[in-house]
Order: sequence, then structure tokens, then C-alpha cells
Amino acid sequence: MKQYTRTIRLFLLGLSLVLLAGCSMDPPAWAKANTRQNLQDVKLGLSMSTLNNPFFVYLKDMVVEEAGRQGFEVIVVDAQNDSAKQNNDVEDLMQKGVDALLINPADSSAISAAVQTANSIGIPVITIDRSADKGTAASLIASDNVAGGAMAAQYIVDTLGEGAVVAELEGIPGTSAARDRGAGFHSIADNKLKVAVKQAADFDRTKGLNVMENVLQGNPDIQAVFAQNDEMALGAIEAVASSGKDILVIGFDGSEDAFTAIKAGKLSATIAQQFDLIGQKAVQTAAEVLQGKTVESYIPVEIKLVTKDNAE
Repeated sequence: MKQYTRTIRLFLLGLSLVLLAGCSMDPPAWAKANTRQNLQDVKLGLSMSTLNNPFFVYLKDMVVEEAGRQGFEVIVVDAQNDSAKQNNDVEDLMQKGVDALLINPADSSAISAAVQTANSIGIPVITIDRSADKGTAASLIASDNVAGGAMAAQYIVDTLGEGAVVAELEGIPGTSAARDRGAGFHSIADNKLKVAVKQAADFDRTKGLNVMENVLQGNPDIQAVFAQNDEMALGAIEAVASSGKDILVIGFDGSEDAFTAIKAGKLSATIAQQFDLIGQKAVQTAAEVLQGKTVESYIPVEIKLVTKDNAE
């Protein structure tokens, strides 16, 4: 019933925009974001896919920290990896009168409706780490996930040689990060490695452990694992340790827990993102958009392969 009510409310909002705008499809003046040179009393809405992941907690902290430097207020909401909840959260943020939305999508397709609604009432959207499939985001601030996936595959080739038998732990289906990291990995792995199995573990550490246990039971010849984020990689190394096998495991993100595991010799490597820069650039880009400046539709943030040799 609650979801039905929200759907009706959004429909009426959209209808009112069309009626108030007359024959034009542009939103009326009251619904448009104000363009201003002096940014005062700016309120940002930050919708995170989950705050049950150290990477996203740190990313949230970096957004809040940069917003504080700019003198902006930030309202933070946690979708808990529930795309329906995230759409409801974003609707609530719009009703609270945020000037701009910073969205880290739980699902790139499902978030499209919320992005399109924001577009219709003139609230600019910045997507972080993951894109939205539809609607218009002023900019996507993210690492080059395709390049990172390829970097992981090449590391396995360089370490174990061509033809090594590998497994892939995939992230949440439907997220652009999972798609892009997988595409980059397979651009090299399909030609130079033997990908014996790939299975989703939803970017979750416990699922990474459970899935990896099953993978090892069915594929005893696995030599390496690429996990599309560090949480799954950290779960995978627990399963590997229990099996007594010597298997190379590489993650993606560069979380503090991953660095600790690399230094301890448990995790082989991670593709490290620069969380601080992603958070800072998201807020800075929102400020530029609110000032009416033109911004790049995609702002890439550099990534780096981290192993025990350079983990410090």
C-alpha cells in the first residue's frame, strides 16, 4: 500500500509539472534548481547503496567532509542494497528540498525512475561509483572499472602465466560496477586465462566466503580468484585458508581491511580506488552544476594495483 501511495504521489507531481508549465515540457520556475554564483544554504542529498561496506562508509565520510569544507548541509540515507528503498529514499530527499542529489545506485536500472523524476523537477543528479541506466546525470564520478578489471586479469597472467585456471566472484547483478569490472576482466581473461566458473556474491563478505567454498568443492584445480570487490575477496581468502590450498586472490576497492590482509600475506592484491578523491569530486562537481557551469559527463578517478610490494 505504501509503494502504491508513493507511485500515485509521483504521478500527481509529474502531472502538476506538465499542467503548470502549460504547453512547454519544461518544469515551471518553482521546480527548477537555482543557478547561483554564491553558494549559500546549499542542501545536498546523498543516497548510498549501502553503509554495510567499509568502502561506502569511507566514501560517505569523504562526501560529508568535503561538503563541510564548502559549507554545505548533507542529508545521508542508506538504501541497504534495496533498490525499492533507494527510490523511496530519493523521493523523500526531493521532498525535503535538496538542491542536488548525489546517488550511489544500488541498481543502475532501478534507480533510473528516481533520476528521471529529479530531471523533471530540475534537481541535478551526480552519480557516484555506479551509473544510472536511464535519466540524465550531470556527471558520473567513478574509477575506470573496465580498466581495473583488465588490470586484475593481467596481474594473474603476469603472476601465474597464461592458461591459469581462475574463478570470478561477481558483484550485484544490475550494477554498472559489476558489469564494467567483469567486462574489463574478460577482455583479457577470455584470451589468456581459463575462467572455470563465475558466480555472483553480491559484493558481500559472507556471501564471498560461502560462494568460494562451493566453487572450491566443484573446481579443485582453481589457481586464482578475481573478486569484483574487496569484501568478497576477504570472504574468499577465508574459504581458501580453510581449504589449505595456495590460491591467488585479488580484490577491487583498496579498503583498509584489504591493505591489512595484503600486508599479512593473505590477500594477493587489490585494485585500489581513491575514495577521498571520488567523494571530493562529487561535491565539487555538484557545486559547479549549481553555479550553472558545464561539467564532464564522466569524471574518471585514477586506480592503482596494490600488492605486498607497495601496500605501505
